[in-house]
Amino acid sequence: MKIVVFGKTGQVARVLAQYPDVICLIRSAADLTQPEQCAKMIRQYRPDAVINAAAYTQVDGAETEEVLATVLNADAPTAMAAACAAIGVGFVHISTDYVFDGTGTSAMLPEHQSQPLGAYGRSKRHGESGVIAAGGRYVILRTSWAFSSHGTNFLKTMLRLYQTRDALNIVSDQIGGPTPAAAIAAACHAIVHALVTGTGASGIYHFSGRPDVSWASFAAEIFAQSGRKVAITAIATKDYTTPAKRPLNSRLNCDSLQQAFGIQRPDWRSGLADLCKEIEVM
Repeated sequence: MKIVVFGKTGQVARVLAQYPDVICLIRSAADLTQPEQCAKMIRQYRPDAVINAAAYTQVDGAETEEVLATVLNADAPTAMAAACAAIGVGFVHISTDYVFDGTGTSAMLPEHQSQPLGAYGRSKRHGESGVIAAGGRYVILRTSWAFSSHGTNFLKTMLRLYQTRDALNIVSDQIGGPTPAAAIAAACHAIVHALVTGTGASGIYHFSGRPDVSWASFAAEIFAQSGRKVAITAIATKDYTTPAKRPLNSRLNCDSLQQAFGIQRPDWRSGLADLCKEIEVM
């Protein structure tokens, strides 16, 4: 099997690159600012399936760069999905909990109404719509709070701040499921194989780590597992101003993914200590 992956340096793409049946396309080969170039690469490689693990992920930056974010997060995956549909191959597209407004306390179902709070969420929602409209075999995998030893993520930020701070104020009223990038990669790989063999159904699915926690609780576990002593003060979102609004409720209901593909939510605490040590020696 030959799987083409858009992205190579991102958290999920770095893991996917380790699979023997994966070909990762770097930006010079497939520039997401040129959607037709992405479609051309799919037609050229004629893979068995495609995974889009590339995106504009700067939530705050998107507030002033919404046009660019929309090209990368909507126009490019739409072109990819259309190319996949034209040659009859499956397409997996990674999306986000930011397509929701985060109201309530219940875990969001895939069919829950999408009402993004900001530009980043809007760009990802447009991407979802484009993938669906392409009419091919697809899976949109919404996930949340990805972390790994690479890239920019909450785990690395906390360990970096520890170098100069022994006390931190962390938001405690945003709740979601931290998700290891390696688990997201494994889920995408399994979904692709299911699409190719015809054992998985097209649609939108959710995938996040368990248990759901606040950012403050996530930080506390990071410092506990890494053996660092940091005093954490829980604060409200309203007391931590950012250019883009964040959803308070990022809980994702992942039941349909398990039912359709047999993929269970990973316990994000497993392996966290190893990641902490890996970052420390990098």
